[in-house]
Amino acid sequence: MGLGQVLKKVDAFPKLIDIEVNKTFSGALLTIISGIFMFVLVMSELNAYMTPNLNEELFVDTTRSHKLKINLDIYVPRISCDYLSLDAMDSTGEQHLHIEHNIFKRRMSLDGHPIEEAKKEDIQSSTTKKLNQTVEEPPKPEEEKEKKVDEPPKCGSCYGAEYNKTHCCNTCQDVIDAYRDKRWNPDTDKFEQCIGEKKVENEFAKKALDEGCNIFGYLEVNRMGGSFHIAPGRSFSINHIHVHDVQPFSSSKFNTSHVIRRLTFGEEFGFGQTNPLDNLEVTAKETAIMYNYYIKIVPTMYLPQGDASGIIHTNQFSVTTHQKTAQSSGGESTMPGIFFSYELSPLMVKYTEKSNSFSHFLVNICGIIGGIFTVAGLVDSVLHRVEKQIRRKMELGKFT
Repeated sequence: MGLGQVLKKVDAFPKLIDIEVNKTFSGALLTIISGIFMFVLVMSELNAYMTPNLNEELFVDTTRSHKLKINLDIYVPRISCDYLSLDAMDSTGEQHLHIEHNIFKRRMSLDGHPIEEAKKEDIQSSTTKKLNQTVEEPPKPEEEKEKKVDEPPKCGSCYGAEYNKTHCCNTCQDVIDAYRDKRWNPDTDKFEQCIGEKKVENEFAKKALDEGCNIFGYLEVNRMGGSFHIAPGRSFSINHIHVHDVQPFSSSKFNTSHVIRRLTFGEEFGFGQTNPLDNLEVTAKETAIMYNYYIKIVPTMYLPQGDASGIIHTNQFSVTTHQKTAQSSGGESTMPGIFFSYELSPLMVKYTEKSNSFSHFLVNICGIIGGIFTVAGLVDSVLHRVEKQIRRKMELGKFT
């Protein structure tokens, strides 16, 4: 007996000779359905194979050297850009020093269309100016000398309330303070300083509630807990207390409805990352609402597959919200606006991207094809037997 004859005995796929082939409508329909199922499952398995697998780890965060990048895009439809301030504070309530930022403001009409091109915002200067005040560059030494010689400093009248000959009242507030020292009632409509300042205030305030504002860009602050807010009025500090000057309006005039188009902390890596505040629309049912967003930031490290130099240090976060009417009661003073307070978790999440096994992919493909063929063969066999029994009974006249 030759080698060929011996090998034939272990053939697991014996062939049938001269078998009759009978093609049926049910078999054709079952073939089409099986083919569709097979194609869908194979494509699904291919997509799962092409999608990287993420391995998740949790450990104590020791990477405090990185800056915290805050990406934001917020639209306030009922307060103009000139009357909105963006301020970033640290955990002690003091303004962040040496902020790196790329924040822009774009004036918007009440119907949501841009009025002009976006302009870069100077966050640092907004904390040092009061409403209607301007910051001038300091004069050069030569100019200062000439000014002292040629132009003696002007001295505004205190309208009889000065306490000596050299007492000057150059602003409306100076006159009011002088009158209060004398315990007199000031009539600001008769003071030249107050009349001039009111004209500037009125011109400035004409469009304060007739426009909207889109604030977007990013801030880079120290990696520590803190807060930032968008609120009406120019901001400044008095004795380390952060305040907003909303004159000539009252706080009850402001509608703080807003849309948070985007708010993230750090870079985006895509897989499994969610930003719970993106595309959030908030409509205020009344004016002067203070919106608070309390954010818990979880530092995240993402290691791409096969690229050790491409490590991404980013953050994920969860948020709880609270709102209340801005008013002064029980010794607590609040103001309308959109306030974000954040703190960092001491734990870090590490995602490591890994590729799926090709052999596992092949096993799944074979399982899909073989399984569908086997199930389809069983179903076809049952349908063929039922059809054959029905036809036989019809021939005998027993089928009713």
